[in-house]
Amino acid sequence: MGRSVWILAAFLLAAAVVVGMQRSPAPEAPPPAAPRTEQKARPEQKLPTLVEIGSESCIPCQAMQPVLAELRHDYGSRLRVLFYDVRVHPEVAQRFGIESIPTQVFLDKEGKELYRHVGFWPKEEIVGKFKELGVGL
Repeated sequence: MGRSVWILAAFLLAAAVVVGMQRSPAPEAPPPAAPRTEQKARPEQKLPTLVEIGSESCIPCQAMQPVLAELRHDYGSRLRVLFYDVRVHPEVAQRFGIESIPTQVFLDKEGKELYRHVGFWPKEEIVGKFKELGVGL
């Protein structure tokens, strides 16, 4: 990896410690960059989306991977689950205003941000949050 990617990752971590868990404005639609994990849903389908922004080298992010896999398995036809590594896709982290990883961003069918969470989050709580937001899975 390039030095600038490591600097970006260190900056994001430092910013999270200094600033805390402030919310930033999010884009109206999911980013165009391809995520690491492919989704089963057809591209023309409009589905609610969970975007996980993290890093494969981050321990809490690694802990989220089985949760994301379970969500894909259990809700794959009704929910898009995307993962972006900030080292590979720094533009996605910038576009979403990410200050700490892992961050889960909840989007409705139209790509509008409904909620975001920072840190590890169990599958049951993620599903519960979608239901609380009025998104039936």
